[in-house]
Amino acid sequence: MAATDNQAAPQCPVAHGPDLLQGVSLIDPAISAQPAAYYTAMREGDPVHYDEKLGMYLISRYEDIQTVQRDPITYSVEHGYKAQYAAGFFAEFQEILKRDGQGYFPDAIMSDPPYHTRIRKLMDNAFSAHRVRQLEPLIEDIVRECIDDFIDRGECDGVQDFGVPVTIRVICKQLGIETYDADKIQRWSHAVTQQIGRMQDREQMIENAREICDLQNFLIAQIRDREANPKEDMISDLVHARADGEENPTLTFEEVVSLVRALMIAGNETTATAMSNLLYILATQPDVAQLLQGAADDDRLLARFVEELLRIEPPVRGLSRMTTKEVELGGKTLPSGAHLLLMYASANDQDDVFACPRQFDMERSNLGRHVSFGGGPHRCIGLSLARMEIRVAAREVIRRLKDIKLAVPVEDLRYLPTVATHSLASLPITFTKRV
Repeated sequence: MAATDNQAAPQCPVAHGPDLLQGVSLIDPAISAQPAAYYTAMREGDPVHYDEKLGMYLISRYEDIQTVQRDPITYSVEHGYKAQYAAGFFAEFQEILKRDGQGYFPDAIMSDPPYHTRIRKLMDNAFSAHRVRQLEPLIEDIVRECIDDFIDRGECDGVQDFGVPVTIRVICKQLGIETYDADKIQRWSHAVTQQIGRMQDREQMIENAREICDLQNFLIAQIRDREANPKEDMISDLVHARADGEENPTLTFEEVVSLVRALMIAGNETTATAMSNLLYILATQPDVAQLLQGAADDDRLLARFVEELLRIEPPVRGLSRMTTKEVELGGKTLPSGAHLLLMYASANDQDDVFACPRQFDMERSNLGRHVSFGGGPHRCIGLSLARMEIRVAAREVIRRLKDIKLAVPVEDLRYLPTVATHSLASLPITFTKRV
């Protein structure tokens, strides 16, 4: 199948020298938008590469990322996340949230064992197989309704008309939020993501902090309601979660706020990116689109499409860790307190793990080896739900749309300024209504 990248696609095999690393950074807009050659240069020339502008070691090879994920004690999520969050402005950011957002609530899920083990156990019921099955018909209805909104135009923005509204409606349905402002939720999601994006200045931090205060005030009202009036939704699952046998068998109020906030943002921002990437692939890979056209009822092929989509265009570019002692990784000695960024997108692009990685190939023998959901004890808790959402979206798109094409040259596509995700800001496409 044809190769893909958000730039001119190279031939397989691909080789780039380490010279590409000199004087550039992941936070440079051109590199951040079109990173494939940069990833290759790191893997081949400096797999544990110190990015001076970012102040982090970029871990680019599959095997090194797996080493880190298997050892959550040496490579701390909690310390790495805290060092990344609102970097350079954390104290001021924290004060704004305490003053105007009813408190600063650390992300409970971004913690280390054994505390993290308890949190995951208490979250299990919200992501049970029952809950996922219960949501599938609702998600089908939401995807159809969103397509109905633009299908007669023959054109749309794959981000603003599809990816964002689908995921906002889905996450609000999951959480049991009936009345909401979709534009606000999109702003809130962007504001939270920017805190780990390492590309905001102080003025932007203050504006983003205001948005997060608004988000917290909104969610706290929802949580207080579920305390008094439990419902069949994920907020209620968390508010009333109980893990018998634990020293602290229920979640504290602060933990619930942090987890509901995380579910709203992670379930929105990353899945919206995946939905947009789905349309991007269909618009730029006509052979893939053609193969899928007759596969709306082929769950096996749709599932393989989802896995290859997640591998080749992972919604999360990478997440951070911090060393808790001196350690050797990828042939380099790292000091205690070294701040790392695990480059999932780079690992998924490694040609000795995934042959001809820039080719979209649904028949790979090792589709499930991608690291787009992370790994180890921090493997994404919502991965079954995310896979189902993308599969449902793909099925409804191919049932109702054909001849999907970009409405602008691929080089004109723009991305959000963050190292945390690789998210399109806009995706203008045209299509024909399937009859």
